[in-house]
Amino acid sequence: MHYPLFFVLLALLLFAAPISINAEEDKPSIYEERMALFKKAEALTQIPWYYFAAIDNYERNIQDSSEPEKVVSISIPKELWFGLENTSEITDTRMIDIFQGKGKDGNGDGKAVPTDPEDILYTMGSIILEYGNTEEDIKIALWNYYQRDLTVQTIKNTAKVFRTFQKIELTDRDFPVDINYNYSYRNTWGDRRGFGGVRIHEGTDIFASYGTPVKSTTYGVVEMMGWNLYGGWRVGIRDIYNIYHYYAHLSGYDENLKIGQVVKPGDILGSVGSSGYGPPGTSGKFPPHLHYGMYKDNGYSEWSFDPYPYLKKWERMARQKR
Repeated sequence: MHYPLFFVLLALLLFAAPISINAEEDKPSIYEERMALFKKAEALTQIPWYYFAAIDNYERNIQDSSEPEKVVSISIPKELWFGLENTSEITDTRMIDIFQGKGKDGNGDGKAVPTDPEDILYTMGSIILEYGNTEEDIKIALWNYYQRDLTVQTIKNTAKVFRTFQKIELTDRDFPVDINYNYSYRNTWGDRRGFGGVRIHEGTDIFASYGTPVKSTTYGVVEMMGWNLYGGWRVGIRDIYNIYHYYAHLSGYDENLKIGQVVKPGDILGSVGSSGYGPPGTSGKFPPHLHYGMYKDNGYSEWSFDPYPYLKKWERMARQKR
């Protein structure tokens, strides 16, 4: 029996379409790919997976964001990988060993390729294992590798977050004041400030009544608490994207908040106040508001940037959850 061409084509489409859809659904996300690689590196080295995840996350966030996203973003210097005299960059592990390079074969093909995710993670693990696999050993290894205290602190904080939540896909955000209260704000980043000398305003002011709850916008670790001459009672949180979040002029802290604590979006940090512009206890020199600042670290220096566009986005996200 012969069927019209139209029905033949229709049948092919009907049977082919589900195969394409299922293949797309079964494809692992980039987070799943990374986690599988981190767990394999842990099995090979006995270094906890969350340290590999934290190192990778740190390096991803100091790189040019215009570049295509890689599964693993750790970049080990070529002279360290291949050895100083291996100018031809021979990937055979026997030659790398002869030239005293650090590159290792993580996938069993006899080669150490600096762009292969498995080789990268096994090599980084081997560099760390030169010092040991305890937390203190890893801290020492990270300092000797990066030779920068802030980098080591950021990686340790990120590892602590990943360990706490047992996952790396942490993309939720929240607005820094409770949106069920009355508040107002505009873009005040870069405005002139005079207290303590002429300077620019490194944040956005969110005006609200005394006692309005102040919340964490992100996943991170409480790095700083206490009095600041300019900011009064303030909290500093280092997140998993190499960004320091600064909350100032608080009237007080949540009773359970402490330095070193892991926080997530929506966790209460304290409440809105008007503290600051003087010695400890000074308050009332300006209307109550939250000063919210963001500071980016690129592995060499840290600088303030405008938080206003992010606040607008996080405000929309918070309203969608209501």
